[in-house]
Amino acid sequence: MTDIPRRAAHRTAKLASLPLGVAGRLAAGWGKRLTGHNAAEISAEVSAKTAEQVFAVLGQLKGGAMKFGQALSVFEAAVPDEMAGPYREALTKLQAAAPPMPASSVHRVLDEQLGRGWRKRFADFDDTPAAAASIGQVHQATWHDGREIAVKVQYPGADEALRSDLRQLMRFSRLFQSLAPGAEVKPLLAELQDRMVEELDYRTEAANQRAFAAAFRDDEQVFVPRVLASSPKVIATEWVTGTPFSRIIADGARAERDEAGRLLSEFHFSSPARVGLLHADPHPGNFLLLPDGRLTVIDFGAVARLPEGLPPTMGRMLRLAIEDRSEELLELLRDERFVQPDQDLRAEDVHAYLAPFVDPARTEKFHFTRAWLQQQAERVGDLRSPDFRTARLLNLPPDYLLIHRVTLGATGILCQLDAEVAARDIIARWQPGFGD
Repeated sequence: MTDIPRRAAHRTAKLASLPLGVAGRLAAGWGKRLTGHNAAEISAEVSAKTAEQVFAVLGQLKGGAMKFGQALSVFEAAVPDEMAGPYREALTKLQAAAPPMPASSVHRVLDEQLGRGWRKRFADFDDTPAAAASIGQVHQATWHDGREIAVKVQYPGADEALRSDLRQLMRFSRLFQSLAPGAEVKPLLAELQDRMVEELDYRTEAANQRAFAAAFRDDEQVFVPRVLASSPKVIATEWVTGTPFSRIIADGARAERDEAGRLLSEFHFSSPARVGLLHADPHPGNFLLLPDGRLTVIDFGAVARLPEGLPPTMGRMLRLAIEDRSEELLELLRDERFVQPDQDLRAEDVHAYLAPFVDPARTEKFHFTRAWLQQQAERVGDLRSPDFRTARLLNLPPDYLLIHRVTLGATGILCQLDAEVAARDIIARWQPGFGD
């Protein structure tokens, strides 16, 4: 067996161990309950051990598994408070923690990507990585003209690792279909696969970042670092120093939390109109506040391409839900394939399911809290709930996959920030269809 298949088999075994380990701990938990142990203590214990395994497995992997862990980390706000501690600690680590690549491997990638004379392009290059990304690691360096820069170097074998992870996800398509019988699962997974594979070529990321940097040049609220050099597996950009959202989430003052939430919301909703692209990797590690108050955004490997801006359908759905026009809402959802023709859904059930999600657009200001997000997660995750049954019969068209995921991710960050934001005003200015 060659190294790559051996590594792939090892990765597959690790990924497979996650659901098996969780199932085993849940079974043990039920055993303890039958013998009289306290249910809350058992749930907390299971959560702690599961969080440890999630980090132990995903933290050792790169590619799709690492990206999966980073995506999970923004949703820890939805975990009930008594269980959130272990997840918060373990999953937050995934935003910045990964085994570092040896300096010799870094130099070999730079030789291959920038040529053996790459050192002449730098006045200085720090071999110790400053941060880890999902499929690469970031080094601080000084460009030949004296500018401080960030150099992201892709892990050797990351491309095969990512493709292996995605193949594993495709193998579970039948399982996903059983969980959501009203959804077109295979097209969704195919769309996810296509977008993630795009991230393997840093030249695509560089083009995305250049587009954002041009659109937000001299902007008073948002700063996007310029790209200085790029190749398929290396990208060099301006270095930025600011306060990461993770620190604001941990101990930021009220005013700082609200401003961070406002800037994130403005960036999320305005980008499709200004750039024709939506930054599609929302986790706290990709957002910082500069000393001058501007929002800095990094990592443009994942984007949703929206040359016409955000779809007006989303604005119309919001407006109809807010105004309690349930019959028109169901008709729109059928027309846009959110409800399949063969699904028998009542308009009032669909409205009841969607209405709480549009709460941020109902009032002049909305307070995004962990409690609110937890309430929504519990509501749609309760197997006995009518909302759970409704959710299983709804479909997510592939065109909306990234928009939906990014919106959920951004909402998760807002709830982690505990931010109060004038979301309705931002939506009214940037979301087509909302004012119709």
